[in-house]
Amino acid sequence: MSATLDVPAIGAPHTVDRPGSRQQSEVTRLLPTWLLAFVVAALCAFILVPMLYVFLASLNNDLSVARGDFWPETFSLENYAKIWTSVGLANGLMNSVIVAGLTAVVSAMLAVATAYVLVRYEFRGRLTMLRGLLGLQSIPGTLLVLPVFVLYASAATALGIQIIGTYWGLFLTYLTFALPFSTWVMVTYLRGLPRELEEAARIDGASNMGILTKIILPLSWPGIIVSAIFAFLLGWNDVLFASVMTRPETQTAAVALQIFATSTESGAVPYYGQMMASALVCAAPVVLLYLFFQRYLVGGLTAGGVK
Repeated sequence: MSATLDVPAIGAPHTVDRPGSRQQSEVTRLLPTWLLAFVVAALCAFILVPMLYVFLASLNNDLSVARGDFWPETFSLENYAKIWTSVGLANGLMNSVIVAGLTAVVSAMLAVATAYVLVRYEFRGRLTMLRGLLGLQSIPGTLLVLPVFVLYASAATALGIQIIGTYWGLFLTYLTFALPFSTWVMVTYLRGLPRELEEAARIDGASNMGILTKIILPLSWPGIIVSAIFAFLLGWNDVLFASVMTRPETQTAAVALQIFATSTESGAVPYYGQMMASALVCAAPVVLLYLFFQRYLVGGLTAGGVK
């Protein structure tokens, strides 16, 4: 009995399904082309139409916005000039950048070191700590406002140190919530890094700190950027803790917007144009942050999915 193998002749053309090829895309595509285009267009419209309305309303007068006019009769940048005095947005933006930026940097750096220990070393309580990182994400922040406030007030009475109303008091509050999530992001990312690089460094005489600073950190920038951005957003968007833990000199942009919106509700016509302009100005730094670190975000979010 003999078996025959169909071997293509030398020089005969053959096809290979490479990533991004037409054959592979036709196989892996879940939706027809027309339906995929419709879904993408619908999602873009769902996002862009409200943003366009906010932008046009910021260029319109308050009475026209109150009437429900979508397109302004006259375009004016007057609202953008007024928000710096009426809303007090400059001080709020500066405070938000200081607190949220410091939270992002510190939580990302601590998360790298913590995740490296949890991933590369075996010790008692390691799994408990990993499960605790996930469990802490399920605790609503509203349940912790009063305990944190009482803790800070008691510490101020016992130690004579003012915490409530200061930058570093708000920073500690945000770091408490940002660090578990940042650590879990870095744990997922570091699991995908090859151990061979660290073993080669140990053979060359590198210490644990040298491996962390010279090998782990340079290879972990996508994960660091992701954890830092999410920690930054936590401090940037928070209103609950910032409204309790700050005073007028240290209030963030989110609190300034909330106070301005509440104070104008009693008027005949609220300052809709200034509200829309303030919202766009506060959203601009976050949008620019996402656009600037977009390639790091894609790599950091997808890390650990395929090994």
